Amino acid sequence: MRNNARRVHCLMAVLVGVATCIAATIITTPVMAQTSTQARLAAFRDRVARLEDQDEVENLQATFGFYFDKGLWDEASSLFARNGTFEYGLSGVYVGRDRIRRAMLMYGPQGLAQGYLNNHMMLQPVIIVADDGRTATGRFQGPMQLAEPGANGIWGVGIYENTYVKEGGVWKLASFHFYPTAMTDYDRGWARSLLPMKGPSALFPPDRPSTAVYRTMPGNYIPPFSYKHPVTGQPLTNLPQAIDSVTGEER
Repeated sequence: MRNNARRVHCLMAVLVGVATCIAATIITTPVMAQTSTQARLAAFRDRVARLEDQDEVENLQATFGFYFDKGLWDEASSLFARNGTFEYGLSGVYVGRDRIRRAMLMYGPQGLAQGYLNNHMMLQPVIIVADDGRTATGRFQGPMQLAEPGANGIWGVGIYENTYVKEGGVWKLASFHFYPTAMTDYDRGWARSLLPMKGPSALFPPDRPSTAVYRTMPGNYIPPFSYKHPVTGQPLTNLPQAIDSVTGEER
């Protein structure tokens, strides 16, 4: 009898334990599933938000390009953040919307005028938005066609390395930096004509000197990449380059 009583007691204990486990599973499984679903939805929302940010930054840069090409300096400068910077070649750095707008007048009158051409294409975009969705970087390839009255046309190409910031919920240019790669006379072409970059303006000096010293072709300066290699994850900011016989720079 005692042995039977022990067996019954042990069996009851086992049954109570199994019931407890089943009850806990029934209660916790929906909670865990709900938590997992919420986490996935949050991740999807973040991903969609970053893709929308990327699209907005690309549209911002394209809009700037259209304004800049047509000499709409008021409209172009209004796309910058409060303390935004503008740097074109070796002309130095201009800080703030008003200074940037006035600096752009060096590329032609407001709205341009007869005989002016100021086309700067912005191709091959690589736009990286920060995880927090507040800042971004953009690198572009930039062919250009330039002309002004009384001078021959210029073909050129360069690299844009820009940064962006979300200010008041709106994406704006934080820094614009165009690195000319090569410029040539329209008629003579690359093989017979290589034109240098202009230096800082004496009439409207920049707020800061240029951030890099280099020259266009036959120099071969490669601006540091703002984004890491997409496969290796390594930065491309200190690329080895041959010593420039003019600037003496080795990179």
